[in-house]
Amino acid sequence: MYVPVGRPYLGEEEKKYAYDAIEQGAISGFFGEYIKKFEDGFAKYCGSAHGVAVNSGTTALHLATATLRLKPGDEVLVSTFTNMASFFAVLYQGAIPVPIDSEPDTWNMDPALLEEKITPRTRAIMVVHIYGHPADMDPIMAVAKKHNLLVIEDAAEAHGAEYKGKKAGSFGDIGCFSFYANKIITTGEGGMIVTDSKKHAERGKMLKSLAFGESPDKFIHQDIGYNYRMTNLQAAIGLGQLEKIDFLIGKKRELAAFYHEALKDIPELQLPVEKPYAKNVYWVYHLVLRGALKGKRNAVIAALKEKGVESREAFMPYNAQKEVVTKGLAKYEDCPVANNIGENGFYLPSGPILSDEEKVHVVTSFKEVLAKV
Repeated sequence: MYVPVGRPYLGEEEKKYAYDAIEQGAISGFFGEYIKKFEDGFAKYCGSAHGVAVNSGTTALHLATATLRLKPGDEVLVSTFTNMASFFAVLYQGAIPVPIDSEPDTWNMDPALLEEKITPRTRAIMVVHIYGHPADMDPIMAVAKKHNLLVIEDAAEAHGAEYKGKKAGSFGDIGCFSFYANKIITTGEGGMIVTDSKKHAERGKMLKSLAFGESPDKFIHQDIGYNYRMTNLQAAIGLGQLEKIDFLIGKKRELAAFYHEALKDIPELQLPVEKPYAKNVYWVYHLVLRGALKGKRNAVIAALKEKGVESREAFMPYNAQKEVVTKGLAKYEDCPVANNIGENGFYLPSGPILSDEEKVHVVTSFKEVLAKV
């Protein structure tokens, strides 16, 4: 038996809407009813007023930094334990990302570390809701308000996650999502920014489409723009996915509960948490090895693969990236908590639809590997 680390769940709605877009010939990012339907529907789901669909989660993050006019020399406090797209988006603007270490239990940005990193050049905080667990937003927003800082939420992995009953992505100036093939809902490739600001939404829509001017002066561009459009064909798939988002999140939470019950008595495993303030959507079921298993992550992954169970190593923090350290942009020792997570973390198969047989195979194989590694 082979159990992949992720597998998208696509149904009849996605086929119906995509075929309809094809029949209409509305397959580009310039026109078609599904783009607006998906933007409006997803923004509403997040509790935000506006949505701007783009072609990836990375471009959503960059569009957010460009929309908010971050400029060279501006400093942005970013959770160091994340996909590097978070940091790249800041660097694309010529701004300076400042890595913030993680909480040891949620693996999110530690709000207690923000104040000491603020300088006269600090302009924004980029919060990452890692692996589907929302960051502790109240203290983060309090720091932002105190120092008049912008807040960008990287919610690429946190569709539907909640902090005190409010959806991730709806707290800051702009929230950013990814719809890559392994995300909670997918358009294959794709992303979106959400915001309550009409001004930000209008600027984002202008920038994502090469900053074209208004007809009859379309080719008098309004700014330096980007070709970041999501196609109507992708949006059609996204709309079908959106109609089943609560079902998919429910399946993610069911899988996490199964894994937790099966693994909770193994002391060498740090399992994902769900804090009292949070609804964790468990984008992936991520664990950290500790005790006698610490340092054996790669051996565990290799042994699982031999048993037909695909797993995936954790992200490596910004401050642990060779290119970053070599260029003097950060020091490895800056974020010890995140370093431990990056070196000893990995996740088990986390697709939304795993059969009972697949689930049992994963945990049985995992326990066998841990006993021998």
